[in-house]
Amino acid sequence: MPVAPESLAQAPTETGGDARPAQGGLTPERSLAQRMEALKRANEIRTQRARLKRDLKGGRIQIHGLLLDPPDYVATAKVFDLLLAVPKYGRVKVNRVLNHCRISPSKTIGGLSERQRNELVSYLTR
Repeated sequence: MPVAPESLAQAPTETGGDARPAQGGLTPERSLAQRMEALKRANEIRTQRARLKRDLKGGRIQIHGLLLDPPDYVATAKVFDLLLAVPKYGRVKVNRVLNHCRISPSKTIGGLSERQRNELVSYLTR
C-alpha cells in the first residue's frame, strides 16, 4: 500500500526546526546570522565570477594567468566553465582540451594538480 507524502514528513521540533537529522547527524545547525553570512559570501563569489567571465570573454584577462595564480573566489569554479568563457572556445573544443590534458570536466580550478595546471596552460598558449 503506497504511503502518502504527508505521512512521511516529521513533526517540527520545539525550536521550530525540522526533526530530520542533518547530513548524517554530523553537521551542526547554523544560526540565522551564520546562514545570512554564508549567503552573502556566496552572492559575492557569484558576482566576482560573473565579472571574471565577462573579462575573459572581453579579452581583458588571460586564462593563463588565472590558471597559474587563481584568486580565492575561483578555487571552487569548474575548469570547464571558465574555459567556456574564453573567446573561440565552445563545448566541443573545451572537451577536446580537457581530454588531451587528462582533466575531468567536473574538476575545479583549486583541484588541479601542478601537472594538470601546467599542461593546460602550455596547451592553451599554443
